[in-house]
Amino acid sequence: MLHILKYLLLSISTFGCLGVRGSGTHHSHLTICNAIAQAVSTKSSVFYPGNQYTSDNYHWAVSSTINSSCTVEPGTAEDIGKILRILGVTRTPFGVRGAGHTSNVGFSATTGVQIAMTRLDEVIYDAKTSIAKIGAGNVWDDVYEGLQPFNVSVVGGRVSGIGAAGFTLGGGYSYKTNEYGLTIDTVTGFEVVLPIGEVVFADATQYSDLFFGLKGGFNNFGVMTAIYMKTHAETFVWGGSITTTGVDEAVMAAVLNFYSTVTDPKAAILPTFNYDSSIGIVSRSLGLFYHAPEPPQGMFDDFLALPALVQNVSTRSLLSLITAFPEPTGLRGAFHTLSLHTLSSAFLDAVVNETQFWSTQLSPSVPGLFISYDVEPFLSSYLSHGSPSAWPPSREIALLPINLYFAWALPENDTVIHEVMTQSVDYLTEVAIAEGQDIADAPLYPNYAISGVPLEDMYGQNVERLKHIKATYDPANVMGLTGGWKF
Repeated sequence: MLHILKYLLLSISTFGCLGVRGSGTHHSHLTICNAIAQAVSTKSSVFYPGNQYTSDNYHWAVSSTINSSCTVEPGTAEDIGKILRILGVTRTPFGVRGAGHTSNVGFSATTGVQIAMTRLDEVIYDAKTSIAKIGAGNVWDDVYEGLQPFNVSVVGGRVSGIGAAGFTLGGGYSYKTNEYGLTIDTVTGFEVVLPIGEVVFADATQYSDLFFGLKGGFNNFGVMTAIYMKTHAETFVWGGSITTTGVDEAVMAAVLNFYSTVTDPKAAILPTFNYDSSIGIVSRSLGLFYHAPEPPQGMFDDFLALPALVQNVSTRSLLSLITAFPEPTGLRGAFHTLSLHTLSSAFLDAVVNETQFWSTQLSPSVPGLFISYDVEPFLSSYLSHGSPSAWPPSREIALLPINLYFAWALPENDTVIHEVMTQSVDYLTEVAIAEGQDIADAPLYPNYAISGVPLEDMYGQNVERLKHIKATYDPANVMGLTGGWKF
């Protein structure tokens, strides 16, 4: 605790020189912005309303975008340390934005000081160790592109525009999860700025409790600035999507057959059951993936035989695969989730029914409505690739996440969408329990969970340990000034 006290005293002294006094006094956010601008190096910049400010505050879901008092783009971890010390002593609310893909309001946005990690965009590959250093400002598109010349890749996001930082700190389901585990299972270390301003490296041997907490525990302990990840050899992959409609029985049969018979860890599918009011149809989009230039003969034949509205399956780079599926922007949005032990025809029937029911109920009164229920069938062995982590709280049962994604146009529909998504998850949970799945207390995937979910519903038995780690590294609760799941 002595070194924490030293930093706090130093911070108070520094802020006195900047004309910012005392930790118990309310300060204008703009005063704090000006103090930050004076304190950081020339590698960092502070922005006020204007073009760059707008970009720094941008979130993929319109409903998650908040106008801050100013934005700051730190260019070094050391500057983040200076920023955190100013924010902590003045008790100024702030947000930390990687790519802005969270849908929960206030999780990475603020009316105070918005920290945009944009400049921390390095992608460095060490051929001797096969480790990649990935800056926290990257999206996976840029990570894959940066590693492509070395014929290596990592376990990351499945669609375009997903930030590496939040995705990883929340766990990270990938097309390669069957083969390598969650994204956090491939992380060898994190560079993180503690709330006292100190930059440390956390791995399995140094700051091991912090390393444990960062693997699934988000930004509770400091600001993560770089991820060190294992890489694997990769040139081309095989995959793409097939969009179809009107053949639900054939789609469900193909999904269940794949889930029950395919044990090759290089293979993965991502079935989604969708409704899009802009074209007025219910459709099924089937993401197909094989971690090699060609899959074994016959493995995906059931899917390839489906009548397709759109099909773009081919041998390609991983970058080509994910950029073929940019997520829609310009709408409000929310995610929610439940966790299964297994997939069944009864459960898939219920998913289809939910898609159709809510599209009928909501479309007349909810402009811009888009509904997607995403089913993620993984092998039962996928959690064996990693070690204990903040999430999941147990690795004894490999859960299957179900992701609900709703998008809409107008803020007056926010409340009803939140209620509908909660109701739909409760209903689907009851369906699974009724068929014998013991999932009433199955931990929810925090990257998908809607705001308001209790910590215990995601982190279970790990909550108390994570609270202790939080108190150790952030006794002044500086990270409580920003949004997200908080211990």
